[in-house]
Parts: sequence; structure tokens; C-alpha cells
Amino acid sequence: MGRYRIRVATGAWLFSGSHNCVQLWLVGEHGEAELELQLRPVRGEEEEFVLDIPEDLGTLQFVKLRKQHSLVDDAWFCERITVQGPGTGTETAFPCYRWVQGTGVLSLPEGTARLAGDNTLDVFQKHREKEVKERQQIYCWATWKEGLPLTIAANCKDDLPPNMRFHEEKRLDFEWALKAGALEMVLKRVYTLLSRWNRLEDFDQIFWGQKSSLAEKIHQCWQDDDLFGYQFLNGANPMLLRRSTSLPSRLVLPSGTEELQARLEKELQNGSLFEADFILLDGIPANVIRGEKQYLAAPLVMLKMEPNGKLLPMVIQIQPPNPSFPTPTLFLPSDPPLAWLLAKSWVRNSDFQLHQLQYHLLNTHLVAEVIAVATMRCLPGLHPVFKLLVPHIRYTMEINTRARTQLISDGGIFDQTCQLLSQAASTGGGGHVQLLHRAVDQLTYCSLCPPDDLADRGLLGIPSALYAHDALQLWEIIARYVAGIIQLFYQRDDVVSGDPELQAWCREITEVGLCQAQDRGFPLSLQSQAQLCHFLTMCVFTCTAQHGAINQGQVPLGHHKEEYFSDPKAKAVLSQFQTDLENLEKEITARNKQLDLPYEYLKPSRIENSVTI
Repeated sequence: MGRYRIRVATGAWLFSGSHNCVQLWLVGEHGEAELELQLRPVRGEEEEFVLDIPEDLGTLQFVKLRKQHSLVDDAWFCERITVQGPGTGTETAFPCYRWVQGTGVLSLPEGTARLAGDNTLDVFQKHREKEVKERQQIYCWATWKEGLPLTIAANCKDDLPPNMRFHEEKRLDFEWALKAGALEMVLKRVYTLLSRWNRLEDFDQIFWGQKSSLAEKIHQCWQDDDLFGYQFLNGANPMLLRRSTSLPSRLVLPSGTEELQARLEKELQNGSLFEADFILLDGIPANVIRGEKQYLAAPLVMLKMEPNGKLLPMVIQIQPPNPSFPTPTLFLPSDPPLAWLLAKSWVRNSDFQLHQLQYHLLNTHLVAEVIAVATMRCLPGLHPVFKLLVPHIRYTMEINTRARTQLISDGGIFDQTCQLLSQAASTGGGGHVQLLHRAVDQLTYCSLCPPDDLADRGLLGIPSALYAHDALQLWEIIARYVAGIIQLFYQRDDVVSGDPELQAWCREITEVGLCQAQDRGFPLSLQSQAQLCHFLTMCVFTCTAQHGAINQGQVPLGHHKEEYFSDPKAKAVLSQFQTDLENLEKEITARNKQLDLPYEYLKPSRIENSVTI
């Protein structure tokens, strides 16, 4: 006989509790015992029971549970169950963090992370095989658009597995934010309906409502060349700028521009010439909004880096040369102010298209969804890589499903003509899909890894490149965290190459989800500890920091409530990760106090833990 202390924790979200009774069993190496208790889970509560069990269960392996119901299946969100057995002062953890519904029996294995080859007990191997097989029936791939990364098979958010759905508070917060934003736009539309905009200052009529202190500062200097150049380095889309190694072939310099050519060549020789080329937009069909044809530019911007770190535009070409227009007009800072401002505005419009579709939607949202679906299909909950990644794929499937049905679908915001927001989306009407197809060709493995991407673009070692500095710092912190976890379970390279679940997961990402992306540098297999760490660092960085740099989120990186790892050594690695992030936060805060325009997009406290918005 032994005395067992059992604690059952229920989620704090709305509707996490249940009016249904829950039945529990303890399963050990010597047998199992049904617990005689009356458990009706209460939201946000941790209920404790002390029971005497006559059987000698031995080392605990599983907790089994079944929710009973008579009339209504009232789902229960179980966070975890912990058990303290006889003669021991330590608790055994059985993480759950999922919805319990229906009348089936759910088995929760003891939470220590294990590789497939570590299972000396056959029961754990059978459990992980059964779990993966069931998940592959639940999490299925679908083709959203031919040639683009695959997605979760769900026509709407209600088709998603319950454990991938927003919790109620998240859903309410998200939907309220959408409604508040739409209401603000409607109010501004009504407010300006009878107004005539004759001057640039008339735009102030819509500059009210929710805005940040940074937006206030930019409002004061949005026409300045300083800010125009700064945004390529540290704005919402810092992914396009690169150091020039030669004058672009599309830059046709006609007679009379010899002085400009000389200045460009001088900056080129000094290594201070940069370019932002929007050639991906060339030939993309523009949207038609309310019967009115829209227009798209495919500009080229040449910029110079001043000794003080300021990046200033030298020349703008709005469209590349073509047979009917072999010498496109060039716009210069010396042009009439409104002409120069108009050229810069066309650049910002083009930047919006690439920012939202290529660098935000494709390179973060869709890649993160591939990682999420492959993880759920290939890795059992006991796998250390699953435990490492699962906080960083939370909510991703729902936010992307909502985007496909509400934002980028046929008739969505990028496509439809009746939405106010569509007036900013010149790539709607099908052009956005063509643009995504072109962008896939540029989606390489190296492009998702800042050390490689920034080196390729010649942006290393630039003091005023704050995105580059902070991205590299975060990459190193994430890499140390990943390595700390991986080294606990993969002591040798042959353990990496010999892990069948890990190899299946890697192939699923590259070959299936990313549609044969091995041609773009993504690995089909992982053969060493270093290769695995690099790949996982890319996964975590893409789902967290890179998305934070492109689109601000809500859930602080590294501070998830869920405890997927129960091993003290793994918990210590996570704790060090949190400490490293806090130290970087202090460093960035101190630096930003010295700047006129603080760069906060990659402050750890402002980076969400997964792609959730």
C-alpha cells in the first residue's frame, strides 16, 4: 500500500473548467489503479487529492483520464497533473496543455523528454507511435495556392483541431482589436467625407486615434530624406536593402547625368553605395477598386551611407526600362520638392506590397505554419524537439486560417473592392498570388538565417543598422538556448542522424511543406548536432524574432507559462534563455535612450512567443 498525492491543474482561460466528472488512473511499471475521486475541474484551480492505493504500482509511467458526460460534452482544458508517490519527496509531472473532450481515454506519459531510442520500456515507444499516427489523421496538409507552401487542411477556423484554436480571451482580444480598427477607419472616412484635401497638411485629419510615440515622431519628419533612408535599415521592412557591388544594369543613366554617375561610382568605390530594388513587382497586374484601375511601381532606389551613419537617397527610378520606354525618368533630391516626395511615396507604396506579402506573409506566417504542421505530424509529445518548439507554434494555424479566409482570400482585404483597406492593396485581384509565386524563388534557407542573410546583403558591421545588430544578438541568444537543450539529448552526431522521428520531421518541412525546397538550400536530413541546432535556431527565430521585426505581437519571447520540460537541466537552460533575453532588453533600452528614433521592434518584451497576429 502507498499514499499518493495528486494535483490536477485546470487552465485559467474562459470555459476551461467543466461540469462533467473526470475519471483518473495511475499507471506504473507494475500495474495500474483507478482513483476513487470526484473531480469536476474548476477554471484556474489546482485541485489536490490524497489517496491510499493498495497495489504497488512501481515507477509511474502514465496518468490516464476520461471525462464522463450524460447530456452535454463540456470540454475541459487540462494543464497538467502531478503525482507524489510513497516514500519520495519529489513530484512526477504529466504535462497535458490540451482540451479533453468526448468519452475516450487520454494517456499522459511522464513528462521527461525522450528520444525514440531511449525507450527501454516498450510502453513509451508504443505510445509515441500511436500518438503520431493519430496526429497524422488530424493534422493534414492542404494546397492553398499551387506552388506556394502547403497549409493546414482547414476551410475556416472552426475546422481546426481544438488544441490549435485561440483560447477564449485571445479570441475576444483579437476580434475586439479588429472591430476597433474597422470602426476607427469608418469614423475617419465619415469625418473626411465632405472635406477636400488640397494640401499635404490635410492628411492630419486622419492622424488621430490609436498611435505610438514613435508614430508621433515620424509624423513630424515623414517627408525627410533622413527618415526615408532610415526605414530601409530599421523600419518595418529592413529585408530589401543591400550594399551595391556594381551599378545595377537596370539603372540607365542618360546623357546629362554624368555628374550623378560620377558620384554613384565614387560611393561604390568607397563601399558606401546601397540599393533597394523592387524588381519583383515588375509586370504584376494591379488591382481594380470600385471600377478604377490601380497602379504598381517597381522602383529602384540608390542610397549612400554618410560618415555619420545616415543613409540618404541619391536617385529613384520608378520603373525598369522596357522596349517602349528604354530610358525611364530618374528622380533626384534636387527635383522640385513635390516631385521628389511623389517618387518617394511610390517607393513606400511598393515597399508595402513586398513587406506584407513577401516578408511578412510568406517568410514568417507561411513558413511558421509549415513548421507547426510538420511538428504536429512527425514529433510525439515526448520528443525534446517537440517540447522545444511547441510554445513557438501556438495559435499559428488559426491566425493563418483566418488570414486565408478573411484577408488574402478571393474577396479578402487584398482582393475585394468594397473594403476601405483594399485601397492600399494595389496587388489585389490576383496580383498578390503572382507576387507570392515570385517571392518563393527567393525564399532560401540562408534568407531565413540573419548571419547568412545580412552577410549576403553586405549589412554586417554598420553601426546605424539597428535591426541587423539586434537580430544577430537575438539569433545568438536563441542559438545558445537551442544548443543547451539539444546537447542534453544528442551527445553525438550519430544520435542526430539516427533519430527517425527527427529525420521524418526535417523531410516533412523541406520536401512536403515547403514543396521540394532542397533546391533552395533547405536540408532534407540533419546529420550533425551543429546542423540540427542551426535548423532549430532558424525555426525559433522565424516564429518569434523575425515576425516581431516585421509585425509587432503580444506574448513575450521565452516566457510561456506551460512547462513542457520536466527535467531540471532543461528547465535551467530555459531559465538562462530568459536571463539572456532580459539582459538584451536592458542593453537595447539603454541604447535607445541615446537615439532620436528608438528601435524597439526586436526588444525581447515586444517579441511574441509565436506567430499569433
